[in-house]
Amino acid sequence: MDPHLLRTFVAVVEHRSFSVAAQRLGYTQSAVSQHIAALEADLGARLVERRPVGPTEAGERLMEHARPLLLRLDAARADIARLRGVRAERLALVCTPAALTPALAAALAGVRRDAPGLAAEVRVLGRDAAVRAVVTGEADLGLVDGAAAPNDPLPLPDAGPMVTVAVAQTPLAVLFPAGHPLARRASLRLADLADAHWIDAPDAAVSLAQLRAAAHADGFRPRLAYGGGDLRGLAELVAAGHGLAATGLAAAEGLAGTAAVRVAVPRLVHRTEALHPRTPSAPVRALVGALGVGG
Repeated sequence: MDPHLLRTFVAVVEHRSFSVAAQRLGYTQSAVSQHIAALEADLGARLVERRPVGPTEAGERLMEHARPLLLRLDAARADIARLRGVRAERLALVCTPAALTPALAAALAGVRRDAPGLAAEVRVLGRDAAVRAVVTGEADLGLVDGAAAPNDPLPLPDAGPMVTVAVAQTPLAVLFPAGHPLARRASLRLADLADAHWIDAPDAAVSLAQLRAAAHADGFRPRLAYGGGDLRGLAELVAAGHGLAATGLAAAEGLAGTAAVRVAVPRLVHRTEALHPRTPSAPVRALVGALGVGG
């Protein structure tokens, strides 16, 4: 499959529009239509319904492959580009909301003190976007968080040869409104909350899909979707009774109007990992070293 045609297909499906995809890609609408027709001819299947625009069953199946394939291609391009040398004077850092901790801020301050001319940038992104930024070369270092069994790595996309290092591991906790009947408990069983109301906040908290998999239970259905990455904004919604959320016990400290209760069963932790290329710059090595390996 021609990757140019594949990128056009993904853009059309994501935007549900041939014209918007054309604008985003810098093509004419006619060229986009020709790309889709060529890809359909190549695969021998109709991939996109025209009115309204959306993927067919075959198109939905192709989307499962398309994003990882394109990400791996972008990662390969970035990896080869790094052979020309890394930029030691720059530190572009991306992190998920719960990974932006006082420890990270202090470690970054130390690195900047030791390298006064360092141009540093910090962006807060969702987990998938943070991983993508590192593997495509937009960022030099990523810090991502999620739920895992103790000492197990996070389930990250296979996007090429990257190095991951654990930098923090704390108890996983469920965030309740402060007045909730379970808010004073010392610990809880995750499966007991399968039928509770939850907030779907994949960029700010542990995803509900991860909770379902960890608890080996159906449920964990969202009552409210939260598209933001601000932990305090999520806490406001929890405090107002819109639903529960799961995050690290440390990340939950100081969130007004809420109470965090540790998950005892199953044995899970809230883990933060640093993600960087195989050939990191000196600032990246310094920051990872300053953060250390969490336990």
